[in-house]
Amino acid sequence: MKNSLHLESGFLKSIWRQILDFSGASGDATYLWPRWLALRAVGAVFVIVFAGIIKDQMALAGPDGLLPVSEFLNHISGKNPGAIQAFFAAPSLFWLSSGEAMIRVVSWLGMGAALALLLNLWPRMALFVCWVTFLSFVSTWYVLSGAQLDNLMLETALLCIPFAPKGFRPGLGANSAPSTLALFMMRWFLFRVMFEAGAVKLVAGDPHWRNFSAMDIMYETSPFPTILGYLDHQLPRLYHVFEILLTFFAELIAPVLAIFWGRKGRWLAFISWTLFQAGIQLTSNFGWLNTVSIGLGLLMLDDQMINSAAQTFRFRSLGRWMMGQIRPSTAIPGPRWRHHALAVGLWAHFAFSLFYLGKSCGLRVYDLPAFITAPVSAIAPFGSVNEYYLYAQFIKVRLQVEFLGSNDGGGTWRTYAYRYMPQREDRINSFIAPWFVRFDATLELEAYKQRKSSFFRVVASHLLKPNPAVVALFEENPFPDSPPTVVRMRSYHMRFTDFATLRETGRYWKTELVGDYLPPIYVDADGRIVPFDMTAGEAELQKGNLPAAIEIFAHQFQLGYHLAGFRLADYYLRNIGTPEAKSLAFHIYTKLAQEGELEGIYNLGVCYDHGLGVTMDVKQAADWYRLAASREHALSNFYLGALYTSDRLRPSNNIEAYTALLKADELAQGDDPISKFIRDTQPALLKKLQLRMSDADIETARKNTAL
Repeated sequence: MKNSLHLESGFLKSIWRQILDFSGASGDATYLWPRWLALRAVGAVFVIVFAGIIKDQMALAGPDGLLPVSEFLNHISGKNPGAIQAFFAAPSLFWLSSGEAMIRVVSWLGMGAALALLLNLWPRMALFVCWVTFLSFVSTWYVLSGAQLDNLMLETALLCIPFAPKGFRPGLGANSAPSTLALFMMRWFLFRVMFEAGAVKLVAGDPHWRNFSAMDIMYETSPFPTILGYLDHQLPRLYHVFEILLTFFAELIAPVLAIFWGRKGRWLAFISWTLFQAGIQLTSNFGWLNTVSIGLGLLMLDDQMINSAAQTFRFRSLGRWMMGQIRPSTAIPGPRWRHHALAVGLWAHFAFSLFYLGKSCGLRVYDLPAFITAPVSAIAPFGSVNEYYLYAQFIKVRLQVEFLGSNDGGGTWRTYAYRYMPQREDRINSFIAPWFVRFDATLELEAYKQRKSSFFRVVASHLLKPNPAVVALFEENPFPDSPPTVVRMRSYHMRFTDFATLRETGRYWKTELVGDYLPPIYVDADGRIVPFDMTAGEAELQKGNLPAAIEIFAHQFQLGYHLAGFRLADYYLRNIGTPEAKSLAFHIYTKLAQEGELEGIYNLGVCYDHGLGVTMDVKQAADWYRLAASREHALSNFYLGALYTSDRLRPSNNIEAYTALLKADELAQGDDPISKFIRDTQPALLKKLQLRMSDADIETARKNTAL
């Protein structure tokens, strides 16, 4: 019994020693060089951050920009009565003034502070100014803020203030060594960034992490995939499984080892974390997130570990020089009240961070009492205590929205090319990280929202004005002489091609039209910028004024509003039904199909199937159904299978028919009439097919459906 207690006591003491060592409280190491290097990395990243703000600030948030700061602050004022409440809802220097001059002053003030931090001049004040100025932009940017990237920089700047050396030109800061508490908070911060990113992947419920398929789609759905991302995507599944294992090791296991395995654990955490972040940056261009993460990873080291590495790799003179710069601390203690205030602030930050760590680990933290959740909500606008959850949920396929304009009544459409976002099939991104292309990234993220983002319409309206600053955000102006009079927003699915396709066609991407993301907008006769809608045409129909309604729908369709084309074709078929009208409907569906509209492709198949406006041609109908079926259109799959089952399509292909019917049923999961029709009708057709199919053919069809 005594031996058991002794062993247990010895184990606990060992664990406690390792925790003290991780926190820097053991007293057997110094941390001057890791701090110096990490702060220079943070300074370099802030220079890049403010360079991006200075470059695009007026186009994005200036008085005539996409989302003016003044309009956002007015919105906040309306929701929060009282200046104090409004400030705490959106803490920003722009409450003093939101004009162009103030925006430029704040951005250049931030750049000056970033350069000072990079050059190691008054680092504590430089960090504070970086935090204040950057927060002023982030809190007023609304959708323009890349939450993970921006919040990481805010929290980094805030925690680095007490960690940084004192003085105007501190050098290595030998007379201002980091306190144990400040070092612990920086390492704890790094632990959270690593561990939360891994934990949330397990608890968020996305099956791609659990079935090891995440890397199958990760690279093509990343913000700006590079050639290395494309090449990595082509590698065997086994390698992708290895990447996922490495991800979980770097994010979950290595941080724990850094706490409980002394310097060996911290070396392992530093190396795995650095390689992991470098890999992401080189394949996916995640802005500065990976760069600053690598810089913070240096804090896993101490001076003695760096010297040991220098000796190992035969940089002995460098190691001796670095260690020679370390002097015994001659720090003069400051006022006790300042020490205690700093301790209270850091421990409060620690308490708040536990809240977000619990949330990332799947705990229902918002069910906690209000005295816990209320302070967390109150400080949230300051973006300085956060959770980190990158790629907790996956988008199955990349959705891309592009802008097209016309100034000749819809006769010719010209595309606005993005500078960096994937768009052209024959182009792959260059290496731009740690540069962060805020405009392109915002459009990329907004496209995935469940409710279609109005931000796209805002951009389109600035293209119609035209606003030179906004137009300059694109690669080039497709309308250098006269601006467009109508702008449409079209969405595509984009997937990587394989090596064979790349060699044959030179294309990295294959695109598939989804349809209009939002209705086009145009300049009306009064010079107003307005969106297309069906209101005017439907109003004329209600009045019984058929010619006027048809004229409106036809004009809108000509100007790129596909929904008006569908409405017009439907009216020709259902409400008029003459041969001439059916022929017009057929031509509308042909044009829609040629432009890649899925419903247009399906309806063109219906026209050939039933001889609507065209001579009946079952083979042509099957071809169009098959094309729409390949894009997971439920009714097209159903009718393709029905053509074979009814023996209207020869030669028969029972396997294709059975596969199509199974796929139709798989896609018909809603409560809408079409889904119900498919589910009610499909079993009888399957039963008919089964009578003339072997068990082997049925199994083949089932396997085809599962692909």
